[in-house]
Amino acid sequence: MNKIKVFLIIFLVTAAGSTFAQRIGTAGASELLIPVGARGVALGSSVLTTSQGADAIFWNPANLARSNDGVDVLASHMNYIADIGVEYGAIGINVGSFGHLGFSIKGYSFGDITKTTVEHPDGTGQTFSPQYLTIGATYSKMLSDRVSVGLNINYISETLDLVSASGLGFDFGVTYSDVAGVSGLDFAVILKNLGPDMTFDGSGLFINATADNERRGDQFYKISAAAFSLPTSLDIGVGYRMNIDDQNMLNLNGSFSNNNFYTDQYRVGAEYNYNNLLFFRAGYVYTANFESSDVLYKFSAGFGLHYDLGGVNFKLDYAYLPAEFFTDTHVFSIGLGL
Repeated sequence: MNKIKVFLIIFLVTAAGSTFAQRIGTAGASELLIPVGARGVALGSSVLTTSQGADAIFWNPANLARSNDGVDVLASHMNYIADIGVEYGAIGINVGSFGHLGFSIKGYSFGDITKTTVEHPDGTGQTFSPQYLTIGATYSKMLSDRVSVGLNINYISETLDLVSASGLGFDFGVTYSDVAGVSGLDFAVILKNLGPDMTFDGSGLFINATADNERRGDQFYKISAAAFSLPTSLDIGVGYRMNIDDQNMLNLNGSFSNNNFYTDQYRVGAEYNYNNLLFFRAGYVYTANFESSDVLYKFSAGFGLHYDLGGVNFKLDYAYLPAEFFTDTHVFSIGLGL
């Protein structure tokens, strides 16, 4: 078992390192980076070890297998910048010795956008609405009482008026609990959004060209769209669960993200848990080599209420992110554990 754990971690680090070298700023499909679930957002996206159940599908699929419930359901809403709505739903199911299965869907509401052309830069009088959708399937399993692994397979679809692109992305995570025999100390490694390049195609890439001498009729030419890679990242996280007494607990989280679309990020978060009923959270994200004014989000905060309703674990969570130049972001999520 120790050899398996070491091999998995080395494979992730090696594969990610060769993928990211000298590629900052080259990725597309940035909607995959928008976080979901109020708890993780409030903790500065540092919850690689402490997310569980359906909430773990986005952050670290390895943690889906650590759920104590037979069925987990999560629904999340975010009012993102520029009045963009981000909707997310996920379900995790315990299928016994086989492990856990999960399914998720993530969509975006952009509203109507005025269509412009070269001939009509102020608008044609028509509108369109982009349609971005991510649908995922998850498998997670405990390899031992301390080690769990998980895999996400995501179908990614983007439609912008008359052009569209689609592709597949993969997430792979490993979580190791009680590192070095220290109770409550956990470690996780996650490789996210690994997959082939995507390319836009469609009738919107055709242009109409007319010769100046008018000897030839209208000619249609197709523009070749450049392929773009997915925003792949290697995330490493640690977490420590501290029991203060029978009713009070403190969760401390930290993570590091190395990627091909941005500079490195360091994330920390702290959660106070009172009697598994009330939760208060705060987080911070530090982006290396960036001026403070160039970073959209740094601080985050939130709270949660978890309550047992006749055998159903009900979760209500909220997160708040003050933005530098846009309206503040609010995230609401509801979870059920059966």
